[in-house]
Amino acid sequence: MKNLLFKEWKLVLHPTTFIFLSLGFLFLVPNYPFYVSFFYMCLSLFFLFLSGRENKDIFFTVSLPVRKRDVVRARCWTVALIELAQLLLTIPFALIRYHWTSMGPNLAGIEANVAFYGFAFGFFSVFNLLFLPGYYRTGYQIGLPFLFAGIGLLVYYVAVEMMVWIPSPLRDFLDGMSPDLMRAQLPILAGGILWWILSWFLACRISQKRFEKVDL
Repeated sequence: MKNLLFKEWKLVLHPTTFIFLSLGFLFLVPNYPFYVSFFYMCLSLFFLFLSGRENKDIFFTVSLPVRKRDVVRARCWTVALIELAQLLLTIPFALIRYHWTSMGPNLAGIEANVAFYGFAFGFFSVFNLLFLPGYYRTGYQIGLPFLFAGIGLLVYYVAVEMMVWIPSPLRDFLDGMSPDLMRAQLPILAGGILWWILSWFLACRISQKRFEKVDL
């Protein structure tokens, strides 16, 4: 697995991954929908799979003395590490936005608070569950799985943002930036992390089972 992961990062990782990892600075843009920066990372993952397909990465990897399920696991770990890096790299920009700038409330969506990061983990969970098993159903078809994942992300985005667009006590809680409110939002963050972990394991397991049935 260590060698497969090394292969992923040396031979498969797409240049846009590093470009989109730097998009945490978008959190410094006034009135910006923060989830867009995470969608860019999903687009980068699409490019990663696409370039791997065009370069016959799967055919090369399965010709090595490794199990097909390990090939899938290595790619799933690569996806998880990229997503986690994206989430962590946005935190400094969120702190700068609210502690060292004079920007007012974000009128384009939810604030980058503790609840937001819980929902952001859920955002990547939706992508993993829809895209990874869809891709590994065939091992080469990538457009349709990404389309379904994109639709799922759009539905998730609208559902989450509606909770802060509609005036209600829930909006005040989810959109709050006071220290007391953000401490109260910790269960949302914990739930989002747990969902992300469980959905990743589920997506990886389904992908492994599907890929083992693919005749390359």
